[in-house]
Amino acid sequence: MDTENLFVTVLPTGGLFLPVNMSTSGTPEGRLRKFKYRGKDAAMRRQQRIAVRLDLRKAKKDEQALKRRNITPLSPDPACEQQTKISLTLQEIINGVNASDPDVRFQATQAARKMLSRERNPPLKLIVEAGLIPRLVEFLKSSLHPCLQFEAAWVLTNIASGTSQQTRAVVEGGAIQPLVELLSSPHMTVCEQAVWALGNIAGDGPEFRDIVISSNVIPHLLTLVSSTIPITFLRNITWTLSNLCRNKNPYPCEKAVKQMLPVLSHLLWHQDSEVLSDTCWALSYLTDGCNDRIGQVVDIGVLPRLVELMTSSELNVLTPSLRTVGNIVTGTDHQTQVAIDAGMLSVLPQLLMHPKSSIQKEAAWALSNVAAGPCQHIQQLIACGMLPPLVALLKNGEFKVQKEAIWTVANFTTGGTVDQLIQLVHSGVLEPLVNLLTIQDLKIVLIILDIISFILQAADVLSEKENLCLLIEELGGVDRIEALQLHENHQVAQTALNILENHFCEEEENGVTLPALDQDPEFLKHLAKKYQSSATCKPRPKP
Repeated sequence: MDTENLFVTVLPTGGLFLPVNMSTSGTPEGRLRKFKYRGKDAAMRRQQRIAVRLDLRKAKKDEQALKRRNITPLSPDPACEQQTKISLTLQEIINGVNASDPDVRFQATQAARKMLSRERNPPLKLIVEAGLIPRLVEFLKSSLHPCLQFEAAWVLTNIASGTSQQTRAVVEGGAIQPLVELLSSPHMTVCEQAVWALGNIAGDGPEFRDIVISSNVIPHLLTLVSSTIPITFLRNITWTLSNLCRNKNPYPCEKAVKQMLPVLSHLLWHQDSEVLSDTCWALSYLTDGCNDRIGQVVDIGVLPRLVELMTSSELNVLTPSLRTVGNIVTGTDHQTQVAIDAGMLSVLPQLLMHPKSSIQKEAAWALSNVAAGPCQHIQQLIACGMLPPLVALLKNGEFKVQKEAIWTVANFTTGGTVDQLIQLVHSGVLEPLVNLLTIQDLKIVLIILDIISFILQAADVLSEKENLCLLIEELGGVDRIEALQLHENHQVAQTALNILENHFCEEEENGVTLPALDQDPEFLKHLAKKYQSSATCKPRPKP
């Protein structure tokens, strides 16, 4: 069927189409609250873009680790390693740690470290219940015995890598301040192990993170960052800094963020992939919030580098850099434009076609927030060739990716101009949308029906509805919409019925004309105002 004549009429008002009331009654309120619709005044939009992040971050294999246990078989410092084939029992370790002889204390602490460093089932609970933590904290203060300090810090690191209850035992045992003081140790291995322990404590959650921050840890950590330290040490420092940026409710304090941002900006240019990964994760946590927090990161000028890292072949760098840029475009229109100016739209088409569906999903989510911006953003999206890969995802992507693509189309239809809607239809978007009407996800079915209804109303205003109806019928859309009239869900059935009555039925069998969409301009303005008053703004900050 020839679709070239579809939407050929341009409104005399300059081509802008007033967003008539896209049926939102069937769309769940929770999703709408996370959706960046257009039409509100700027202040209202910006206020409502402070939204709940989607929980993409949890239980992901490619996520950054909250805590890390040191399972290195030997101490990095040979001077601290006493090679002995004698293994101590737990009771012998308890007795040794509480002994007065420094050598016996050291051997027992080292034995405890080895016991907790084994790959599987380390007896963290037994060590905690044995009451050894207070003694281990005392050993941290033994400046004359750096090897003992090192072993004690290692044991505490591994205990803190366990459950929240075990981490709490380390904190309540008084370990934080002595560990912070060890950051000034002249012995690098001792210092590095203290960094690791503090990273585990901070990674447990906002409560302990803030206790670590309040212990003045950040200036000490920043002092350690230099080009001369071993790369393993720098990796641990970067990871610990990222844990100090992590978690919200509450977010880390503004003072701490301002202290860390300059060094994170510096580390973003490092060549090591692990340093880059943890730096990007840190920035992703700092942008996972309100516009002011996003602005703090945008203002240090890191967006061009983040976009560059979105082209990385290493997944551990690509994932958090894409996440950070995706967070930024949930902010204000200006913040989104800065990301566009940095080149994010030139990178997204390749990411939409990435072999990993998790990357496709993140890229589609970021794109949905750009599509939710003003028509200028949508035009830049089109100019960067975003529609063909978007349609390809709707046709062939995994369902979790298709859902994000559908939200992109929904945003596009509500904020685009007439010319942009023409390009959207000509891109072939209707065919996959019609095919997706058979899925079981009611929320998504309702959104697709609303998109189709919205485009039909636009075509009606342009006197092109007949052509569009023929296209939808040819694609099998009428049959699918008719089938949805019988759906067990009332909202789905009613929305489908409304589309058929308003757009596909000229007359009833008895010759009585059905109500049609009123094309009076004043009526359309009334619908637009009604829609604007019921819709909310920027999406779902975060898939």
